[in-house]
Amino acid sequence: MSLVSDPNKSVEDAAGSKTAKQRGNGDHRRLYCGREDYLSEVSIILPVHNAARWLDKCLQSVLDQDFQGLMQLSVFNDASKDGSMTIVDKWQTKLVAKGIHVVIGGHESPYPKGVGFAKNQAIAQSFGRFLCFLDADDVMMPQRVRLQHDAALRYPRCIIGCQVNREPEGSTVRYTRWINGLTQEQLLTQVFTSHGPTVIMPTWFCSREWFDSVGKFDENGKGVPEDLLFFYESLRRGGGLFRVDHSLLVYHYHSEAATHTVLEETIWKNRVRFLEERVLSDWPSFTIWNAGKQGRKLYRCLSAANQKKVTSFCDVDQRKITKGFYTYEESKIKPKPKIPICHFAEAKPPFVICVKLDLTGGGLEENLNTLKLKEGVDYYHFS
Repeated sequence: MSLVSDPNKSVEDAAGSKTAKQRGNGDHRRLYCGREDYLSEVSIILPVHNAARWLDKCLQSVLDQDFQGLMQLSVFNDASKDGSMTIVDKWQTKLVAKGIHVVIGGHESPYPKGVGFAKNQAIAQSFGRFLCFLDADDVMMPQRVRLQHDAALRYPRCIIGCQVNREPEGSTVRYTRWINGLTQEQLLTQVFTSHGPTVIMPTWFCSREWFDSVGKFDENGKGVPEDLLFFYESLRRGGGLFRVDHSLLVYHYHSEAATHTVLEETIWKNRVRFLEERVLSDWPSFTIWNAGKQGRKLYRCLSAANQKKVTSFCDVDQRKITKGFYTYEESKIKPKPKIPICHFAEAKPPFVICVKLDLTGGGLEENLNTLKLKEGVDYYHFS
């Protein structure tokens, strides 16, 4: 199964040719020398909500970009109450003096309308050919826009990412290692894991045409994984993924980050549905690797049709294997489904693996290697 079509295929081939006014975000282009041109080559998309403590470093990193093309900063203030916009106003003069166009929008409602809304508004008021997403609490390396722009020219139907440095140093060590260590192939095969998008949102860079062909971010506000939903939709529409293998962003970890407002169960449900849609719909049968809590939870959350495809659970824990079966007690079917449990070496692929990556001291990876299977064909990680 292929999760993506040719990422070099033009956007017009994928979504149909569109005039600027048909894109839904306003007219981002002008007639110049007899042809249509974007007013800027790159728009940096910066939603802001109570980010005063980070904005100086963030905006300094915009000023320090070594990209030689026309660049714009599009800021949308989502009801900040901490003086964030005073800082933005201070930096505007410096940015404009360097040739970076600045557009500022926002609202002063009592409450923010959410990250998805703010991003959509920042995009709507911008007019660059490419979109470079930046969180107000992060810092870009000087070469970020240049290197990602180069990649986006080669892969116009891709979401382009990059490697990151995490601050404070030592925070989310496993997650950071996963972000930076995925192969280009695993950017596609590991889209179902609990870590979320394999190209993480703070590093996104893509053409405006591709963004518009996918659609806007979900605007339902707090608790909605708008980046994950957009990421899945991009893949559904044949989009690709590419990571520039340089650390181009300092990605801050702190307790106030919007990602902490999204419930794990919400992400779980979206992951299960996407797995069923993209993988399980093509498999006549499969094995769930993990007879423990996570494996059983996945089984219970599957549609009835996909539950019937589960031939067995497999594990390395002899106590679980000795039980012989997992009985789905909550089922309304009589007799209740009983799924065999066997050792992984005796199980039949393909597998959905519900064992967390990088937590078994290399045991899981070693066991997989003994079976000589291919990720994305014989198994997918769902951990």
